[in-house]
Amino acid sequence: MRRRLRPLTGPLLALLLALAPLRAAEAQLATLIADSIGFNGADEVEAAGNVEIYYNGNRILAERLIYNRADDALTILGPITLIEENGQVVTASYAELSGDLKDGIMQGARLVLEEQMQIAAAEINRVDGRYNQLYKAVASSCRICANGGAPLWRIRAERVIHDQEARQLYFDNAVFEIGGLPVFYLPRMRLPDPSLRRSSGFLIPSLKQTTALGFGFRFPYFLTLGDHADVTLTPFVTSKSKTVEGRYRQAFRWGRIQFSGAVSVDDILPDETRAYLFGQGRFNLPYDFKLDLNIELVSDRGYLDTYDYSDKDRLSNGLSISRTRRHEYIFASAETLRTLRDSEVPVEETLATELVRGTYERRFPRIAGGEGRLTFDVQGYERNADSVTPALQAACTAASVPAGDCLARDVFRTSAELGWHRDWLLAGGALLKADTALAGDFYVVGQDPALDPRLGRITPAAAVELRWPLMRTAPNGARDVIQPVMQLAWSESYGDTVPVEDGRLVDFDMGNLLSLSRFPGHDARETGLRATAGLTWTHVTPKGHEYALAAARVFRTEDPGVFGGASGLDGRNSDWLLAGRVEIGDRLSLTNRSLFDTDLDFTKAETRLTWRGEKITAATSYIWVDAAPVEGRFEDVAEWNVDFAYDFNRNWTGSMDWRYDFDADRAAKAGIGVEYRNECVNVGLSLSRTFTTSTSVEPSTDIGLTVSLNGFGRDGRPYARGCKYVKG
Repeated sequence: MRRRLRPLTGPLLALLLALAPLRAAEAQLATLIADSIGFNGADEVEAAGNVEIYYNGNRILAERLIYNRADDALTILGPITLIEENGQVVTASYAELSGDLKDGIMQGARLVLEEQMQIAAAEINRVDGRYNQLYKAVASSCRICANGGAPLWRIRAERVIHDQEARQLYFDNAVFEIGGLPVFYLPRMRLPDPSLRRSSGFLIPSLKQTTALGFGFRFPYFLTLGDHADVTLTPFVTSKSKTVEGRYRQAFRWGRIQFSGAVSVDDILPDETRAYLFGQGRFNLPYDFKLDLNIELVSDRGYLDTYDYSDKDRLSNGLSISRTRRHEYIFASAETLRTLRDSEVPVEETLATELVRGTYERRFPRIAGGEGRLTFDVQGYERNADSVTPALQAACTAASVPAGDCLARDVFRTSAELGWHRDWLLAGGALLKADTALAGDFYVVGQDPALDPRLGRITPAAAVELRWPLMRTAPNGARDVIQPVMQLAWSESYGDTVPVEDGRLVDFDMGNLLSLSRFPGHDARETGLRATAGLTWTHVTPKGHEYALAAARVFRTEDPGVFGGASGLDGRNSDWLLAGRVEIGDRLSLTNRSLFDTDLDFTKAETRLTWRGEKITAATSYIWVDAAPVEGRFEDVAEWNVDFAYDFNRNWTGSMDWRYDFDADRAAKAGIGVEYRNECVNVGLSLSRTFTTSTSVEPSTDIGLTVSLNGFGRDGRPYARGCKYVKG
């Protein structure tokens, strides 16, 4: 019969007090459960059969226990399982422990950390409840099967010390083995236990082979600087270069910063020291304001691409401050820009590279039954050129820059806009919407003899919109929603002709279909009388599959002459805008957006298809955009992208990516990779080829190999391997 001892009688109370020594700061009783309990004299108690002890958050399971009150010592016979308050598990066949479980010896023991790392040892010494010293130890996070065989990897050591407070593992005379074969020896080694998120030390190295840099390896070192900051230094040595990469991070009560950079000496530019520095920061200021910092510096145009640090071709450095509230938005920024594009570098002096901007937006609910809006916006540009010299004009001509874009002009603009919006629900479910706006712009222009130094303009605008959503539910539960929409809009600008700096890239889509102006900025504003007509249809099946289609077009009384040919909005009537979407559960997704005229000549076309299956994840996209010199695009864009991944099984995954440039009639980038992962190791091998060429970057082939051991702060348990048992 199983008994539970309760502190009610004299002898039993003495036993419980003996098993839980009292301390001045805390007095806790131990709870003992066993099938049978006996007393061997006045100072010795013996419990046998399904023994369980609960004390101070710790739990012991054993077959037999002998407690000596005079020595305050426990002798425990196994199998023994000790589950500590922090979740650490120790198993053993025999143990001699102090009454408070902090000190003692455990034989034939195994230490399990975070259900990932296990360390088997002939003996474990527990010291002060903090240190576990394991002798003749073997450590691994690989699953060990009962039919024998060495794990994929393991570490043998004469002694392993586990510091539970610092959460560190210290190995003496360690031998690292792969498949049972010794690979290397270290007299001393330190590793974090799986519960530690941050710890100073070397990280997993990686190998890389590129045609530009040759064969090399990275060997990162991570250094903690207190609880809120750290530094990662990574020597990157190849046959053609020597590089030191670095990253610094720090978190504050009021914000955070991060800086990444590198310094290189290589054979590509042997007489130069190449480097880059990227930095970001965000800080909380009083009154709900946010301050953002951005730094992007590089020594030369080809450095980022050659070392695969970034694919940015324009760099920004600046500060911004913002605040967002329910009815208010404030934003201000100052930045400088640098171009890395081959076509822009010769004419960089004609580009607006120094910018300031500020925006204030305020909403006023319940104004004449609707909502009022007030917007102030300021924006300034400065170019480095003092004038367009003959040499600069020749550079613009060589770079195919239109004559009107080869400028030395500096501009500062202030704008104010007052708007009002209201919705009505009509009989039959129709929705009526009205929008009005009055905008004023004032410009200060310098270094442009074709324009007056002071310019002003006023633009009133109004629109009325009608929607009539119609829904039908079929007998099988399928739903159809058809919604025709009509908008009649008018706007006109009065005053001077102003320079257009921020409104050239117009993207005609469903997001701005019914806007008063489809230009993204304030310099260019849509004018004239126009009508927009559209129709959307959505079908949802009982299984949740969704099909949607939308079509729209803009009709005008006259051509405003402000839109480029690639926008789809030029001419008296716009191109047809057609958008479609197919969603088959969570697996298949197909989206398309196209702009084409009545002769079915496409201006833009974008299609994306994704599939998420049990074994296959695939995505492919195609984009076509007409050339538009006014937008800085002198050739057609036609690209096909493919991303593919296949899970051969729960441990092996293959991947492939490919980008093909139809305009150049060649692949732009291609890559393949394979990854193996299980509960104790991740191995990745990749091969990629970049075909793009420029004056600063040559085509290159990259080969990468990464190997990381799980169990040291990494959890590979979802990919645990199974064991094959052989019948005897």
